[in-house]
Formats: sequence, structure tokens, C-alpha cells
Amino acid sequence: MNAAVGKGGISRISVERPLWRALTAFRVLALCYAVARYCHTCGKYAHPLGGWLYLGTLALWTLATLRRTGSALRCTKGFLLAELAVALTGILLTDAFDTHARVVAGDNTLPSIWTAGAVLAFAIKGGWRWAAGASAVVGVSNVVERGALTGGNVHSIVLLFFVSTGIGYVVEVARGSEAALARALRVDAATRERERLARDIHDSVLQVLAMVQRRGGEIGGEAAELGRLAGEQEAALRALVLGAGAPGPPVAATDAGLVGGAADTPAGDLLPDTGLQGPCDLRELIGRHAGPAVTVAAPADPVPLEPRTAAEVAAAVGAALDNVTRHAGPGARAWILVEDEPDAVLVSVRDDGPGIPPGRLADAAAEGRLGVAQSIRGRLRDLGGAAEVVSVPGQGTEVELRVPRRPGSRDAVRRHDRRGRTP
Repeated sequence: MNAAVGKGGISRISVERPLWRALTAFRVLALCYAVARYCHTCGKYAHPLGGWLYLGTLALWTLATLRRTGSALRCTKGFLLAELAVALTGILLTDAFDTHARVVAGDNTLPSIWTAGAVLAFAIKGGWRWAAGASAVVGVSNVVERGALTGGNVHSIVLLFFVSTGIGYVVEVARGSEAALARALRVDAATRERERLARDIHDSVLQVLAMVQRRGGEIGGEAAELGRLAGEQEAALRALVLGAGAPGPPVAATDAGLVGGAADTPAGDLLPDTGLQGPCDLRELIGRHAGPAVTVAAPADPVPLEPRTAAEVAAAVGAALDNVTRHAGPGARAWILVEDEPDAVLVSVRDDGPGIPPGRLADAAAEGRLGVAQSIRGRLRDLGGAAEVVSVPGQGTEVELRVPRRPGSRDAVRRHDRRGRTP
């Protein structure tokens, strides 16, 4: 099967293209066989010149229409009917150019197996029903040419009928599978785009609204009303992102916890500029999170990743730290460990908080909390990696991020370093 890129960058798989190519080759080979066979037996024909005129016409038609059988778009209904007419003409002319004894004995018709190519074109273009109709017409013409229904007739007609209808049925099944796959790819692409937008909204708008709600409640007065409105808008936006259809009740910012709460500084503010050219050193992006409460341990050598990959990993780390701040409190400490393996990069974020209560992650996903489900796990899934959350009540939480490395990226960063440039 051949792949092609359709609208929206969605990859489409063409199951028909190889069949059309095979049909084109079959028509040429069948023509060569028909001409070679006639060369061998033309002396036995009553009017050999007439046979040569027909085969010459058949050769010109086949070569002139090679491109017609290259795709379904070019193989129109008019061409199919003309192709079938050329085959039927050859079958019926056989009785005029050959001796009657040879015709009755079951000698091959002038177009020989080239006729099968015309029927197969119907099968590939229109499925088994078109193939059944074309093979039936060819079968009738063979009976008319012989003047009777003989054993050889029946064998050839039945064989052509079953082969052509079988190929037509397979083509219809393949088209259905191709359409289903295309729909699945479109749904998958739309889902991934929706998840990406949900992460961006979570890392910016939702966290700001939650912060306004919390600060408004702390200040009181008119600010409390503003905070209440911000909380309602946050809940409505979460419902819209999740496709809930109708906004649910406001969710207090103090309930955010480890599974998607808002910190004073949204993780989105830590996203690096992804317009960089060439691999990016992940240590520099992770190092921005270092502070009195956050300890970063990284290798001495660069940890190269593609700019978008490095940005997404850094954003996932930021989301994990936001959750630590909200869940464990401002006095909590966190440790970030970056490990550079030959085929992957591992980043662990561990804290000394009280841990996640059992079932809290599932409840948070149902409430529309996107911190772990999208901002962390969703990001790593889109990169081809994985995120694992391990938590024991009373012993803190560890988030382990694993992203595969693109071959050759490490060497590219080292070349940048030798030239005195920062990747």
C-alpha cells in the first residue's frame, strides 16, 4: 500500500494504486502474448491479414491508452466501455477470420487473454458488480462466436467471472478499510489538536483564572466578587475544553491539589522559544526551575533534544512543579534529576509532600483537572514518550518523564558546542 498526504497533513493510504499499475502491466503483457500466439498460428487462419489488422489496431489502442489505466480518475466509464468494445470486436471477428472448424474446436480468440484486462478494469473501478456485468457480456460474446455453449466455453467464462468478481470484492473491502482508516486518522488528529489546545489553556488561562479566584477571596470586598466570577469562568472553560456540553459548578482553587492546581506563575511562562534552529540543550530549560526550594541535578555534558521536544518536556516539568507548590505548600522541596541515556532522556521530579490520595488522579480527570492528564501525560504521549506518577501517602510523589531521542541529535549539539554556539 502506498501512503500519501491529504488535507490537513493527514496521511492517506492508497490501496488502489498498485492494482492500477498491475493492470497497466497486464494489458501490455497480454498484448505481447496475443501477438506472439498469432504469429505462431496465423498460417492456419482463413484470412490472416484480417487478424493482423485487428492486432495492429489492438496494439495501437493499448499503447495509446496506457495512462488511462494508471488511476481511477483517468479510467473513466467511457474508457471502460470502449475497452470492452475493443475486446468484444476481436472476439466476434475471430469467427470471420478463422476457419469454422478451428472456432468450433475451441481455438483462442484474436484478443486472447487481453480480454481479461478489460474485465479487470471494471472490477477495480466499480467493484464486483461491475466485474460481474462485464464478465457476463464477455461470456455471451464467446458463446455467440462459437455458436454453442461448449465445455471449454463454460470453463473460461466461469474462471473469468470468479476471478474478476473476487478482485472486485477485495477492492470494495479495501476501499471501505481505507475510508475507515482515514476517518480514524482525522479523529486522532483532531483529538491531538484538542489536547494540545487544552494543555495550552491549562498552562495559561485556567491557571490565571484560578489565581484570580483565590486572590480575590483572600482580599475580599469587590475583589471577592471578581474572584467568584473568575471561578465560574474557569469551570465553564474546563467544561468547554472537555466537551462536557454545559459548565459544571465552580471548582475552588484551593481544591486544585497535585492534579492540576494553579501556581502563582503559570507553567506556560516557562516555555522556551521553539523557533531555535538545531537541537536544544535540555539542561538550560530545566535549569530555569532551580531555586531555593527546587534542586536540579543534570549531566555535565549537553542533553540534546529537538526544540519542540525540549520545550514540551520543560513545560511538563513546570506543570509538575506547579502541582507540588499547590499540593505540598510553599515550604515543600522538590528535586529534579535529568538522566541522558543513549536512546532516551529521563527527567524525574520528586517532592517531599504528603503524596496523592488513592483515586485522586481519576477524580481529577473527571472534574476536568488537566495537570496530570494533559499537561504532563498528554505532552509526553504526543512526543512518543511516557509519564509515570508514583505516589505513596506520607512519602511524597515522583513524576518520571521519559522521551525517546532522535538519532544524531547528540552529535549535532556537540558540533554546535565546538563552534562556540549555544544550541
